[in-house]
Amino acid sequence: MVELVKIQSELKAPKNQYNNFGKYKYRSCEDILEGLKPHLLENNCVLTLNDDVIECTGVLMIKATATITNGEGKSISVSAFAGIDPNKKGMDISQTFGSSSSYARKYALNGLFAIDDTKDADTQNNTPSKKTATKPANKTTGSNTKNKPTLGTDTAGYNKAFTAYRDAESNDKRTSIKQTILNAYVDGQQVLNKLDKDYSEYLKSK
Repeated sequence: MVELVKIQSELKAPKNQYNNFGKYKYRSCEDILEGLKPHLLENNCVLTLNDDVIECTGVLMIKATATITNGEGKSISVSAFAGIDPNKKGMDISQTFGSSSSYARKYALNGLFAIDDTKDADTQNNTPSKKTATKPANKTTGSNTKNKPTLGTDTAGYNKAFTAYRDAESNDKRTSIKQTILNAYVDGQQVLNKLDKDYSEYLKSK
């Protein structure tokens, strides 16, 4: 499809979102769609996004499919998947499905329009685990422990993290904050447990 090739070569999808706690920029599904609309109009194409809930080895998943159709009715589709955790702390059932849908749609769009996400928060968080997996466990643990500071759960730093998490505009941003904490601090998991608990209590008080 000539139109798709043209859009892939011309599309600019800047990272308009900023994680104040992690100090990095990233793009959301909405950012990609915002950048796409002028190109779709110019090339007389239509983009549709569809979600299906499927089960794979006992795990609920969202299958998001992005389809571009040109003026002649020719179409190309790409699908992406994201797991769903209905019991995720701090989220109701609709939020967990919505978060997984946004994640899957983003990567379906990435695949369809050849958007490189190698520097996004999702991939950054996976990179350290891949590197450390090739090293002996004792050396990796010692090195990471020495390099990582402690955030604590009763500190000004934690209060700042909780405020950023509580006031985040979307579940994607909350996920990014959690991933940053987990990778940046030696007590990251302990902090996340406290964060989930405090946010759950906050939601109940609303």
